[in-house]
Amino acid sequence: MKAGIINVTGYAGSELARILYQHPEVEIASVTGRSAAGQKLGEVFPHLSQLDLTITPELEGSLDLVFSALPHKASAEAVIPLLEQGIKTVDISADFRLKDAREYTEWYGVEHPDPTYLEEAVYGLPELHHEEVPGSRLIANPGCYPTSAILGMAPAVEHRLVEGGIVIDSKSGVSGAGRTLALTTHYSEVNENVMAYSLGGHRHLPEITQELNALSEDTLAITFLTHLIPMTRGILSSCYAQLRPEYLDSGDPSQRIRDLYEDYYKGHPFVVVASRPPQTKQTLGNNQCLVHPVVDSRTGRLIVISCIDNLVKGAAGQAVQNMNLMFGWPEDLALDSVAVYP
Repeated sequence: MKAGIINVTGYAGSELARILYQHPEVEIASVTGRSAAGQKLGEVFPHLSQLDLTITPELEGSLDLVFSALPHKASAEAVIPLLEQGIKTVDISADFRLKDAREYTEWYGVEHPDPTYLEEAVYGLPELHHEEVPGSRLIANPGCYPTSAILGMAPAVEHRLVEGGIVIDSKSGVSGAGRTLALTTHYSEVNENVMAYSLGGHRHLPEITQELNALSEDTLAITFLTHLIPMTRGILSSCYAQLRPEYLDSGDPSQRIRDLYEDYYKGHPFVVVASRPPQTKQTLGNNQCLVHPVVDSRTGRLIVISCIDNLVKGAAGQAVQNMNLMFGWPEDLALDSVAVYP
């Protein structure tokens, strides 16, 4: 199968190339990147020198699948012509994640190039949409923050373990901001510093709300706060919600809920219900989401810690996971590596 990568020179695009190099069923046939067009991929990224590819301004040749790692709006503009040519696509931007075009405009500040594709697109979180991904030609790869937050809270929401509002406090490494230069990601600004941002509402909030509300009988009130921390990769989400009284009445509520989480994610190879609070380094370079639910017996609150590598399960790895399902291959093909630790 021949695949193309649009914008291979971004962090997500280069991570896609790294993962796909190990894939036994895929040939990377074309990669684009306008600022580096004409250069060998190995000249821009020496760690990818084994891929004998030249970066071109546009895709070339006959392709079966394309990954788009462009920013929002630009990605949709590139993807829609591919769909019209019958080429399956996994879009890593936010352009097809939200089902409501007005909500997309509100949060991203631009009109969607063609909202008719929003209903067709499958939200590519396989643990929630495992049956829908294989038959789709357009996958909206989830955002990195939503992947950790949704996987952390989905079992509790679907099984009505909690009531009232949900608070999600997430912290991300700097690579989540991409390779574009900015003062806020300058080394001397980030090093030895922790910064909260988007306090008025992060763009990933409607994505989290959309997916968790689809699992709930009630409309959820979700508070989502993000922080930038001085590390390269990783997201840690701490999620809080009030447990319903019936889950506190008997036995060990933490063990009961951990058992429920393990049952919920049975058969999903990339979610691991950890017996102790996970750390971001324990997901470095792999496609796992580590989840640890526990009950604060003093307050009756459920606390869920969720960790991912934002460039793998939060972007490129999940895109490959979706591709595997689209083409009927084992879900973990080329994704079964363990984390790099320490």
